[in-house]
Amino acid sequence: MSTQKSVRKVTTHVLNEMKLRGEKIAMLTAYDFSIARILDEAEIDVILVGDSASNVMAGFDTTLPITLDNMIYHAASVVRGVKRALVVVDLPFGTYQGNSKEALASSIRIMKETGASAVKLEGGYQVVESIERILSAGIPVMGHLGLTPQAIHKFGTYVVRAQQEDEARRLMEDARLLEKTGCFGIVLEKIPARLAEEVTSNLKIPVIGIGAGPKTDGQVLVLHDMLGITTEFSPRFLRRYHNLHDEIKSAVQNYIKDVRTLKFPNEKEQY
Repeated sequence: MSTQKSVRKVTTHVLNEMKLRGEKIAMLTAYDFSIARILDEAEIDVILVGDSASNVMAGFDTTLPITLDNMIYHAASVVRGVKRALVVVDLPFGTYQGNSKEALASSIRIMKETGASAVKLEGGYQVVESIERILSAGIPVMGHLGLTPQAIHKFGTYVVRAQQEDEARRLMEDARLLEKTGCFGIVLEKIPARLAEEVTSNLKIPVIGIGAGPKTDGQVLVLHDMLGITTEFSPRFLRRYHNLHDEIKSAVQNYIKDVRTLKFPNEKEQY
């Protein structure tokens, strides 16, 4: 029997078992109760309450503007809709970089006010002190390497990371460091597939890819991109499983037409 089918609640331990068995981990983002409940009923393994909410929910160009209070609101909404999945919450920009005490305080707020299972943060050696302090409180931490959207102004572009040998070497060193520090898993974003495979095979903890090829321990996508709700974002790694943008638009246009032509509500739709 697969690990996924034998568990009632996904935990960090379950994810480790899945890696050992070679079972792939499926992860998607969610930001509200209704969608989280659907994902959970579909038996998604991990739900990420991503700071991508800054883009797809609030309309900002980057992930930087979203606040800790915003993330707590979204995360608490998601947790209320989940029974099985592991819920991981992004620490937003400015709540952990360069200040390990603030990192711990931010993480404690997320855990106490949302009921989530873990937090995620971006970076390697620069954030080790913050990771150690968060872990000291018994809070599970997921790392994030490669393209780190919170550092977009440093990179200046969303191109593939770690293509050069020196950057690839640093990424591998950071991945090993995050594992040694105590992270239960790592997200690798937009790096060469061969490097992602090497990192995955060298770590004992699960590695989740987004734009990192098929050889990681699992995959994650932003739900709004995967379902075709957002249409302006089309990187190579994105597979659209639906076209909800056009379906929703068509449904709304039909509603408008029915209202204006007095076809809605009909006799059966009134009291």
